[in-house]
Amino acid sequence: MINIAIFASGRGSNFSAIAKAVKTGKIKANLRLLVCDNEEAQVIRKARRAKVEIALVKRELFDSKEDFEAKIIKHLKENKIGLIVLAGFMRMLSHDFVKLYKGRIINIHPSLLPSFKGAHAIKDAFDYGVRLTGVTVHFVDEKMDHGPVILQAPVEIRPKDTLASLESRIHKLEHRLYPEAINMFLNKRMVISGRKIRIVYR
Repeated sequence: MINIAIFASGRGSNFSAIAKAVKTGKIKANLRLLVCDNEEAQVIRKARRAKVEIALVKRELFDSKEDFEAKIIKHLKENKIGLIVLAGFMRMLSHDFVKLYKGRIINIHPSLLPSFKGAHAIKDAFDYGVRLTGVTVHFVDEKMDHGPVILQAPVEIRPKDTLASLESRIHKLEHRLYPEAINMFLNKRMVISGRKIRIVYR
């Protein structure tokens, strides 16, 4: 089975959803590693409870981004990671890092990309007043919140919604959609040809 690494910097709700799916056999893979850059992150406690190895790699301890990422790559290679799952990792990966793991890094974003990119997508959609937002799971490329889409699902913004109620529904959808997208990867429902990635729906 393939080894998965989750990259996270915060609460780790998607980490928990994925760990549960692995434990129950809904995802047939090994959740091998958590990569975290924040020693205060709640996800660290969740990884300990799930008995997942933790690589705490703090950016401020390295002279350059290259050195920081080299340390992460060392952990990935030691654990023979075949899929990187970004789940609230609050750092952009370099072009060199993405190139090294091209086609093996996926990310979840709380909007219907390409709309509302960035760190505050739910609030931005809510404040803008759109009637529909959602969740996107996509492959990571060299640009922020960009790359071939694996799955998208909509969430209606209701007249009585608050930002908190909208966030709650979006997070629930994330926890369902991310394991489904991981399974698409594991079931080889993506065809990679040269620099292009084609999603195969069947």
